[in-house]
Amino acid sequence: MRELAIAFNTFRECIRDRILYNLLIFAILIIGLSGILSTLSIGEQVRIILNIGLAAIEIFGVMMAIFLGIGLVYKEIDRRTIYTILSKPIKRYQFLVGKFSGLLFTLLVNLIIMTAGLVGVVYLMGWHVNSTFFYCLWLIFMEFVLITSLALLFSCFSTPTLSAIFTLSFFVIGHLTEDIKFFGSRSENPFLQKASTILYYILPNLENFNIKALVIDTIVRGLYFEDVSAGVGLKLILFSTLYGLFYTAIIFLLAVIIFEKRDFK
Repeated sequence: MRELAIAFNTFRECIRDRILYNLLIFAILIIGLSGILSTLSIGEQVRIILNIGLAAIEIFGVMMAIFLGIGLVYKEIDRRTIYTILSKPIKRYQFLVGKFSGLLFTLLVNLIIMTAGLVGVVYLMGWHVNSTFFYCLWLIFMEFVLITSLALLFSCFSTPTLSAIFTLSFFVIGHLTEDIKFFGSRSENPFLQKASTILYYILPNLENFNIKALVIDTIVRGLYFEDVSAGVGLKLILFSTLYGLFYTAIIFLLAVIIFEKRDFK
């Protein structure tokens, strides 16, 4: 129950944050603009709408996770409310669980709002989405979960500016791990080859959550997910989900260890 109380309070704080509304409004505008841009390309309207719309949902959702997540712990420390909270019968890990859950619920609500906007634009253009569309949204949310855990981790020991830089760097590198491994393997330097391989397996590969192109193809061609992905659709979703939960659990555990050892006296 203590975690739920903190989660609810975190949700209320997040929805009052101006950054949240600025990003959400901008994302909805981008999704709406995609409907206008689609008229410039005859026959490819829905592909353009979905490409821009899903990209906007992912990018602005990640920005929300970063800019709200980096202040989860730091704000409490800066306002000195952390002393009041920890003086109550609540464990530090419960505090982090509550903060983490509250932000995730905020992101889920905003994901639903942005999705409703995109689906509305698609229907106005005379098309419809199928179940594969929601597979894509689920993996996008799993990416939000992982990014939020990173923001929470850095928020436990760093300033908001550095936390934002660190988290954003992980987001960018996470989508380039395949390229890092590829270029490292082509290098003649043995150290770079080994380093690129180690980084590939240590850093979270965020491309595991990127099935936008595959899903858009199913919608445009009127196919089912399994038809396009050679029968491994649900296996891919399950693998990516477990992959995201695994990395999130490790990162969250590190955040708990750091937060438990931090001295607030």
